[in-house]
Amino acid sequence: MLTDSTSPHLPNDSPLTMSPGFPNSDPPPDFGSHSDQAADKSSNLNAPSQQQGELFETAPPPWELAAQDDVALASIVFSEAPHGPYDYRIPDSMRDDLVAGMRVKVPLGRRKKPIIGWCTETKQGKAAHRSMRDIAEILDTEPLCDAALVRLVLWMSHYYQAPAGQVFDTLIPSSVRANAGTREKTYLLPSPMAKDDELVGSLPTKQQTALRFLIAAGRPMTSQQLSVVAECTQGPITQLRKKGFVQENVRREMNTPTSTRWQVDDGEVEVAHTLTDDQAQALSQVTGALDSGKGRTLLLHGVTGSGKTEVYIQAIEHVVKFGRGAIVLVPEISLTPQTRGRFERRFQSVAVLHSQMTPAERHFQWQRIRSGEVQVVVGPRSAVFAPMPHLGLIVIDEEHDGSFKQDTQPRYHARRVAYARAMSLNIPLVLGTATPSMESWHATATGRAELIKMPSRVGNRPMPDVQLVDLRVRDDRTAGAISRPLHTAVQQTLNENGQVILLLNRRGFATTIQCPACGYVVACPDCDMPLTHHRDGGKAVCHYCDYTIATPPWCPACRFDGIRYGGLGTQKLEVEVKARFPDAVVARMDSDTMRRPGSHQKVLSAFRAGKVNLLLGTQMIAKGLDFPNVLLVGVINADGALHFPDFRAAERTFQLVTQVAGRTGRGDRGGRVIVQTYSPEHPAIQAASRHDYELFAKGEMINRMKFNYPPLGSVARIIIRGVIEEVTEAIADSLLSRLEVARDTLGAEVRILGPAPPPITKLRGKYRFHLLLQSVDANHLGETIRRATKDFKIADKDDVQYVIDIDPMDML
Repeated sequence: MLTDSTSPHLPNDSPLTMSPGFPNSDPPPDFGSHSDQAADKSSNLNAPSQQQGELFETAPPPWELAAQDDVALASIVFSEAPHGPYDYRIPDSMRDDLVAGMRVKVPLGRRKKPIIGWCTETKQGKAAHRSMRDIAEILDTEPLCDAALVRLVLWMSHYYQAPAGQVFDTLIPSSVRANAGTREKTYLLPSPMAKDDELVGSLPTKQQTALRFLIAAGRPMTSQQLSVVAECTQGPITQLRKKGFVQENVRREMNTPTSTRWQVDDGEVEVAHTLTDDQAQALSQVTGALDSGKGRTLLLHGVTGSGKTEVYIQAIEHVVKFGRGAIVLVPEISLTPQTRGRFERRFQSVAVLHSQMTPAERHFQWQRIRSGEVQVVVGPRSAVFAPMPHLGLIVIDEEHDGSFKQDTQPRYHARRVAYARAMSLNIPLVLGTATPSMESWHATATGRAELIKMPSRVGNRPMPDVQLVDLRVRDDRTAGAISRPLHTAVQQTLNENGQVILLLNRRGFATTIQCPACGYVVACPDCDMPLTHHRDGGKAVCHYCDYTIATPPWCPACRFDGIRYGGLGTQKLEVEVKARFPDAVVARMDSDTMRRPGSHQKVLSAFRAGKVNLLLGTQMIAKGLDFPNVLLVGVINADGALHFPDFRAAERTFQLVTQVAGRTGRGDRGGRVIVQTYSPEHPAIQAASRHDYELFAKGEMINRMKFNYPPLGSVARIIIRGVIEEVTEAIADSLLSRLEVARDTLGAEVRILGPAPPPITKLRGKYRFHLLLQSVDANHLGETIRRATKDFKIADKDDVQYVIDIDPMDML
């Protein structure tokens, strides 16, 4: 089960339970002390018995009550079912050591071995029954989550309807939980016996010498260190241990410390410049928020190239003056080298967290952050949980990006979690982008966030000209992916020693493999999705479950040997580009080529140095990157996601085209953009061609009003998946009935759609059905789901699971 009915409830007026993106009120969220709420309720329940006497005294004697109350309890949650929370007794020997945020081992059910759980709370209370079990072991010497992060875990568990144990596992990287890159070291200390001069004097000379060196050092030493300074072998030290003159202290330490600057940046040279009027005004508003000591949300809406990063850096410099730190979230690993380089040149201590690090590197950085020595943490969405002890500011760059939403349990959105963390600590949250999400834009319109505009580029450089190429016009089309106008522009740019970026948001060589004789499409047996042909290795791959086969040379159904590769991916585009422009040095950036650690900065450094003059790839090259010599950007197919069955399709298309267009025109030579499309009249593409966000947002909000889609309302999605299609559908219908009863009981206005098969009907061998819930009240929406799933049991034999996705970003 993916929900827990015992998750803490927030007050109805809690700002964190209101709209999908932002609160309806300014005060910071009260994550709530649920034990206090319980105490209030219990005092109300006991009130009548205090006011009227009873014929017979049924309460136990006062001394027995005192004994029952004097029990130290801990609430423990687990990442695997049953998730808890369950109360355990804290043995007297552990009372002073156990605090919330630590891992413990406890007995559970009939399991022979204790299992690992997370402590969410310690309290004094009554033992529910005499057989209450004791905590077996404390695994951590210090809490891995401080009190504020524990409260954040409980809020995430409640809002996203995910077990708290799974949220803890998300917050604390597996490398930290496994102590990656560490080993145990034994340190020696003088024992009380070493204070007895008469006893020490009776020792052999070498043992005396070693012991006196240890006493004089005034700090713990390993036996190897002691043998070096005392100039003796291990023998005398071993004898001191046996005789009790030396005590042992075992510590776990990093094995081989990793350099702070463990990677080089992408070769960008810092250019000093005075702040523009827009930057100065923006910085003034951010520092004003920092000095106010209040939790505030600021949307920094600056066009591409307006210098938002410099505003972030100077705001963080202001924070660092007061001994505090900042977290900077970026959407793509490809941005991390450039962003990290910019911050490392300006700050003494920068930590980086991302998925291409080794477990030991990640653990090392995490420990540095927790120790308080780090001023700035840079990373993708998981960096929002960085354990900074003195956090003063959170910045989310490219806040609109869909990668800030986690697509596995718990399905959190880093923007909302960052908001929750910032408000609970009374610190500002700065959201920066050229293409704000509709949620953020609506928040500024309703006063729940403050808008800071930066409408001009640094140096008053003009925005690049955008030319739309209508692929429906036969004269502009060619046999390949590159139209005649784009071919001419690329050749001209290369002749002028400029650089070119080509965007195609589909990887692989061909997106479909189909027989022209019988129509058979080579598909994934587990997902019912067409396999993508990858020329490297001659394989056909499912991009949803990684199912891989050798590309068939003939039709598997009718054996026709003229099988056709249709569609277009980045590999095929690369082949075409190299054939058309043989003198160009071409590099491709997509998830197939960027798998090795350091591969992003290697390509970007070569591109910045001019060793590569044509860069093509997927959306990872579309945002945030700053290359002054890029004179041309080409969008191969702007319609890739425009007609998806998703209410955010137009928004994503506008953002992608606008962002990639912003990669050009950043130098003194200007730039231009060519967008190839079959839908040049679409409002999203028209607005992107004019760099006009407000025009797009106005039209898009009108479309959202028709069905109260976010940000005007809240949406939740429940995906039901199982091996047998009929059984899965029956359980989906059963869940629908429970949702309808819960909604009617609450009297809530919640619209329920489905169950119906989603666009991807089968994934990883399981049939799928989904339910969509909509409401203008997020409280009613969440409570309807909680009530419906509270006691919802699915028999093991049915092999069906369901997933709850609050504020979903993916409708496929």
